[in-house]
Amino acid sequence: MPLRAALFDLDGTLVDSLADIAAAMNHALIHHGLPTHPTSDYRYFVGEGVMHLIRRAAPQGDEALHTEIFTTYRAWYAEHLFDQTTVFPGIAQMLARLAGEGVQLAVLSNKADGFTKQLVKGLMPDVPFAAVYGERPGMPRKPDPTAALALAGELAVAPGDCAFVGDTSVDMNTARHAGMYGVGVTWGFRGVDELKAHGAQAIATTAEELWTALRGPREAR
Repeated sequence: MPLRAALFDLDGTLVDSLADIAAAMNHALIHHGLPTHPTSDYRYFVGEGVMHLIRRAAPQGDEALHTEIFTTYRAWYAEHLFDQTTVFPGIAQMLARLAGEGVQLAVLSNKADGFTKQLVKGLMPDVPFAAVYGERPGMPRKPDPTAALALAGELAVAPGDCAFVGDTSVDMNTARHAGMYGVGVTWGFRGVDELKAHGAQAIATTAEELWTALRGPREAR
């Protein structure tokens, strides 16, 4: 049976946001007298929520300082959310094709819920997402499957009829724990080896390959 729903990670999967995340965190680090990091390093800092990002970018063990960095980061990022962030090539068109075939679309990110909704609305206003969620109080972050399963329930689709698409081990672990079809994309923040090691059932290197992974013949999937 064809997949009835596709859940997507946001950063590194639908949108290229690394430069803005790095700029915001480096601004916060400078503000607090700390050394910065090259943008490329942030590929391995992101994926598990902003506090994990801060713990990787800032000195360990000072939770009070981390809280101050969080406040500075969030304020800066709120003002610079769209400076350099763009939708990856072909993604908007691929999403429109999926929706046209009756596939329900949703976003599930570990980014703060407000920022997640702002980016989706601002960059993909014409994509008919059934639901868009980021990190919310009381809901565990990925790779805990709770939010993904709750989202499948909201869409009235069995987990086995859902794909979970992402660019990191966090996303592939989420798919595996939720019993969803895990599709890894290579244009994001991590590589093929990480995706495969964490259970990716298909790998896409382009938006067209992602379409095939989600809608092609079963043997292609």
